[in-house]
Amino acid sequence: MIKFFKNNIALIFTMLLALAVTPVIAQNFNSDLYLQTSEVNNAMVHYDADKGSIMRFYSTNSTADTYGVQYDPSNYNTPERRTRLQQLIADYKKQLESLNFDAMSNNGKVDYILFNRNLNSEQYELQQQQKTYERIKKYFPFEEKIYTLEKPRRRGIKVNAEAVAKEMEDLRKAVGEQIKIVNKSEGLDKAASELAVSHTKGLQNILKNYYDFYNGYDPLFSWWVPKTYTELDAVLGEYAVLLKSKKVETSIQKDDGSGIIGNPIGRDEIIRQLQTEFIPYSPEELVAIANKEFAWCDAELLKASREMGFGDNWKAAQEKVKNSYVAPGDQPQAMLDLYNQSVDFLKTNNLLTIPPIAEETWRMYMMSPEAQKVNPFFLGGESLIVSYPTSSMSYGEKMMSMRGNNPNFSRATIHHELIAGHHLQQFMRDRYKAYRHFDTPFWVEGNSLYWEMLLWDLKFPQTPQDKIGMLFWRMHRCARIIFSLNYHLGKWTPQQCIDFLVDRVGHERANAEGEVRRSFVGGYSPLYQIAYMIGGLQFTALKNELVVNGKMSYKEYHDAILHENAMPIELLRALLTNQPLQRDFKTTWKFYKF
Repeated sequence: MIKFFKNNIALIFTMLLALAVTPVIAQNFNSDLYLQTSEVNNAMVHYDADKGSIMRFYSTNSTADTYGVQYDPSNYNTPERRTRLQQLIADYKKQLESLNFDAMSNNGKVDYILFNRNLNSEQYELQQQQKTYERIKKYFPFEEKIYTLEKPRRRGIKVNAEAVAKEMEDLRKAVGEQIKIVNKSEGLDKAASELAVSHTKGLQNILKNYYDFYNGYDPLFSWWVPKTYTELDAVLGEYAVLLKSKKVETSIQKDDGSGIIGNPIGRDEIIRQLQTEFIPYSPEELVAIANKEFAWCDAELLKASREMGFGDNWKAAQEKVKNSYVAPGDQPQAMLDLYNQSVDFLKTNNLLTIPPIAEETWRMYMMSPEAQKVNPFFLGGESLIVSYPTSSMSYGEKMMSMRGNNPNFSRATIHHELIAGHHLQQFMRDRYKAYRHFDTPFWVEGNSLYWEMLLWDLKFPQTPQDKIGMLFWRMHRCARIIFSLNYHLGKWTPQQCIDFLVDRVGHERANAEGEVRRSFVGGYSPLYQIAYMIGGLQFTALKNELVVNGKMSYKEYHDAILHENAMPIELLRALLTNQPLQRDFKTTWKFYKF
């Protein structure tokens, strides 16, 4: 026995070590550490960091203070940066293709599918930018000389100041000649004009960075260059103004008197974007879904109207609810009271986990009169931004703001904006799988709207006034699908959209104008407004599949959503139901039954 021990001491030691370590490994495997990652995490984190480095390095706005800033806030790509980003995407697509997809966990497979989707989408956008650039390139025959100046500056190479002054003088003359040519040319379409203006400003920024780097530090540069640089900058500024003035409105929709001119994208682009979001319905089918949901709202609205004693005159019932607004100065306290009611309901019904710090750290601000023209209702997140009249508003503006933000209307959306909506979403997304940058309004807005729908089903609205308040917003979400898609299909004008919100939903006209302006010129994606109701219906369908069928409790379902971070909901469904996934995953989930 002693001989066996001596001869096998290494083997015995290894076995004892394994016995000692195995429980720790098992324990760690089930710890939060392993819930935060996947087989694709590393590639995704590296890509974001590499992209940030490239965006900053090739930025026209980069300064010594941009270290640590992920992306260039101007979002303008020079041809050089666009080419470099396309190469980066190609490199990471090759890296993805080399991974063993079949050996991955479902978490890894979902990350693979969505990361590849993101790369394809970014690649498409860069290609579209390049196509527009090819159309305006002829207006900038002098740009290569500016890029030639810029490249040595990045490494601080000493320059010949007299030669630089001559180069800038030649550039000034070249830009002057272009001004003469463009003055005689035909107009530019909107996309070409906007890119041409951004391109000119980008060239100005490059020259400014170049000038600021050497001026005052290189004595000869400061003697030779300033006057010439100032003249070159001025003529480039003149060129940008000229290019902007050459814009010809080619949109199928002109200003119809609303003052709102957006950019309808057309049916083909809507379908492409829907496929990117994994929505397997046509625009026409989505409008049909909205109309069916609207019919449900109509029926419930008539019930509430009758209960209030107004019969089928729902507008009269809604008018009474609008006039339940609180006095000036009382709105913040009213919002806090509604928040407390909402969170108490969530806790009483054990609907989800609410971290104490999430409750502790949200805060409240008041919205400016200028912002209320675009966002007539309160906004949420970590900050609740309350929309209510200020002393500078006219009487009519004050009344529309108070009526549109009455407590019954606000009761329907306080949980949408704070808990369990946007504030809790943001709080959890910073803490669970934060590497997942799969943001989609179908998750962000859809999940918040889902809470409005769920709380209705769980009898959160007690009075007919409460119901009319909640129905106002649900009708509004239906209306958003209808007016937004009809606008982007080229069927409706902005004024028709405004009238629809006023006549069909009961909006105050100024608030309807703000909503439409926000939808089409507020920087939102074309699908953003349809994402509320459609995303909410997706979450509801998944709830029926998992909770109603007894596979999960409400709390388990809602916590699981927040632990996976934002993503297209069909892929969330694949995770929560452990579906087999293929590398070339395509959307198939018909979540709505007509």
